[in-house]
Amino acid sequence: MLIRRETRSDIDAVRTVTSAAFAKSDTSDTVNGPNPPPPIEATLLDELRISDGWLPALSFVATGDRGEVIGHVVCTRGHVGSDLALALGLGPLSVHPAHQGRGVGLALVHAVLGAADAFGESLVALLGSPAYYGRFGFRPATEYGITAPDPAWGEYFQVRTLTAYQPTVKGPFKYAEPFDHV
Repeated sequence: MLIRRETRSDIDAVRTVTSAAFAKSDTSDTVNGPNPPPPIEATLLDELRISDGWLPALSFVATGDRGEVIGHVVCTRGHVGSDLALALGLGPLSVHPAHQGRGVGLALVHAVLGAADAFGESLVALLGSPAYYGRFGFRPATEYGITAPDPAWGEYFQVRTLTAYQPTVKGPFKYAEPFDHV
C-alpha cells in the first residue's frame, strides 16, 4: 500500500471507493429499485471539491499493489469561534470494503494528520466513533471548549489538536459549507 496526494486522475476512483465504502448492504430499496442514489458521502465529496473549503494538499489516496485506489481521506477548511480561527474538518474517510480491516484507514488518518501538522494547522475536528478515532488522539471537542454544529452529536464530535494549537481557540465549530447540506 502507498499513501499519496490525490491527483485529478484519481477523482472517479475516489468516488467509486467512497460509494462502495458507504453503500447500504441491501443494494435495492422500495423507492429507487436496484439503482439507489449514491451515498451522501460521495455527493458531499463532489460538493467539497468545488467549494472554498477544499484543500488539495490534504486529500490523500491509498493505492494497492496494482496502483488502484483502495482508500481516501480529506481534510477541508473549517473554523472555530466568533473570530473564525482556522481549523480543519476531517472526512469523509473511506476504504473499499475489500480492503477494510487491513490498516488502510489507519495509514490514511496518520498521513493526513501528519500533513496538517506540517502545514501549521492547529486542530482537526470530525464526527465519528470515539473508539476508532481515539487511537489517533481525538478527544471529545467539549474538552477543548469547542462545540459541535449539532449538540446531539455529543462525544462523537471530536478534536485532535496539532502542534500549532492555542488553547484560546474555543467556540462553535463550522465545517466547510457543503457539510450544511448533509
